[in-house]
Amino acid sequence: RQVRSPNPSPSLAPRAWPLPSGLFWCASSAMVFFFECSDPQYTVYMGKDKFENEELLKYGWPEDIWFHVDKLSSAHVYLRLPPGTMDLSGIKDKGEAKQKLLDAMASVPPPILNEMAQLTKANSIDGCKLGECDVVYTPYLNLKKEERMDTGQVGFKDEQFRILMRNVEKDKEIVKVLEKTRREAKVDFRAEKEQRDDEEKIRKRKSIAEHKLSEKAEKAQHEEEKELKSYAALSHLEKTTNVGVSKTGSVEEAREIEEDFM
Repeated sequence: RQVRSPNPSPSLAPRAWPLPSGLFWCASSAMVFFFECSDPQYTVYMGKDKFENEELLKYGWPEDIWFHVDKLSSAHVYLRLPPGTMDLSGIKDKGEAKQKLLDAMASVPPPILNEMAQLTKANSIDGCKLGECDVVYTPYLNLKKEERMDTGQVGFKDEQFRILMRNVEKDKEIVKVLEKTRREAKVDFRAEKEQRDDEEKIRKRKSIAEHKLSEKAEKAQHEEEKELKSYAALSHLEKTTNVGVSKTGSVEEAREIEEDFM
């Protein structure tokens, strides 16, 4: 399945320098619109035109969820989940990886999904004119870009992860609130993606180190508990070994016990 996006003018992507916010702005780069949804833990952004959409497709993040009006031309709208939400490192089972993606998508609250659908519909030339339309969303990791495809065109790797929101009706109030937060920025997607990957590597190394320390502590505790149990058993054995054997503790009784044993 393939979808297309609008056709405005192209732009260039030259040198970039980092900003405190973590974004990379360029003198002449791809333009992106940012919005603020009702939950600040999410980042919402949208390509200005099909050429910017191409940059987003090349340098999107695993934490991104992509939205588009189904069967119609529209903007590519992205919802960025918190860091690590789509972390598939260490997962070797394909079924487990798929479930991880489904769980990440299911973690997005319905009100946020509705806001994204409203924003997507409002930024579709044809969709915004309709009383209702369908909006599709899927993880960025499920998007498929092939050389034969036109600029801004994209397909899906697995239809299982293609979720359809049917009969989305326009909510003017939600669109109005979102549009008030709109801001335009020139972003170097490549530099931003590289920075994200570097930070993710550091996060993973830290997580692995903490996991190893935890395993080491658990192993030490297990060995200590094992040693204590062994000591307790030995102590109990020493106390019970001669119980009931001797009544008086005299030499004569000891000789009788020895003779009985022999």
